[in-house]
Amino acid sequence: MDLTELRGKFIAAVAGAPDEAALEEVRLSALGKKGEISALMATLGKMDPDARKAAGAALNVVKDEIDAALRAKKAGLADAALNERLKSEWLDVTLPGRPRPRGTIHPVSQVMEELTAIFADMGFSVAEGPQVESDWYNFDALNIPPEHPARQEHDTFFMHRDAEDPRPPHVLRTHTSPVQIRAMTEQGAPIRVIAPGRVYRMDMDQTHTPMFHQVEGLAIDRDISMANLKWTLEEFCRAFFEVDKVELRFRASHFPFTEPSAEVDIRYSNVGGQLRIGEGDKWMEILGSGMVHPKVLAAAGVDPNEWQGFAFGMGIDRIAMLKYGIPDLRAFFEGDLRWLRHYGFAALDMPDLPGGLSR
Repeated sequence: MDLTELRGKFIAAVAGAPDEAALEEVRLSALGKKGEISALMATLGKMDPDARKAAGAALNVVKDEIDAALRAKKAGLADAALNERLKSEWLDVTLPGRPRPRGTIHPVSQVMEELTAIFADMGFSVAEGPQVESDWYNFDALNIPPEHPARQEHDTFFMHRDAEDPRPPHVLRTHTSPVQIRAMTEQGAPIRVIAPGRVYRMDMDQTHTPMFHQVEGLAIDRDISMANLKWTLEEFCRAFFEVDKVELRFRASHFPFTEPSAEVDIRYSNVGGQLRIGEGDKWMEILGSGMVHPKVLAAAGVDPNEWQGFAFGMGIDRIAMLKYGIPDLRAFFEGDLRWLRHYGFAALDMPDLPGGLSR
């Protein structure tokens, strides 16, 4: 075996390899399973022990030198390729940086912050509750009888339960009124809270979605009347729509959890496709309200002979559409980044009454 000649041949081949593909061919020819070094290694078994020991040591030296040359050449080729790439991919650090995409606050979140600020100024705190509610909190405690249409499966999402399960069913809450029951049960009276959050109903079109957002308000004390309710709603609408004057119209209605009950309309006009609140000769329904039914008070552990109060509820998505001119309710839930950039709000601009709600 002329190892000196073999070493020189492969060292020269490594040095002359123009790229990594050619270098890989040299490696396979020398060190691969069918390479020349591997073939020589296979012959060692036929030698006597002393000759095998000397030849094996010499072969390993040549093998290590060729392997080191291969590694050094591969690193050199990689460095050369990087240098060539850097020559074509350069960055002018004197150019202004590209602005990063900025996240925005969703109109629903913005309106929740706005109405929270308004009602907080009137002494209301925020109450929260679970979105999966028991049948009792969602219906029974609110004086909604078993035969009421809202308790049918075509209007309400009922959670699956085995037929032999004796427990009452659970539902995805259809309103945030159960939060009022929980708040009265825990805090008693007097109480003044709002309950914003997600609610669920079996409905889907341009103005309805299976999940939407609602805020309900509750005020319980010894001498609260419909006059207090009217003042509260007028003050809210004036602050929320940021107008000096609003006019509300109360129409008699029926809700199982209030008595008397009233739908509330607001005066508006539509000039050239622009909605103007507080003026004009048109009326638009915006919420439902009334005095809390004595049975609801009793269900929550509040004595209706000593306490009374009002409640109201409105769709957050709806009033957001009115205030910010959003034409389609379904766009709220599609996650279109273009829509969010157009209607979204700056993340650090928190709404407050002195500084303005919708800055």
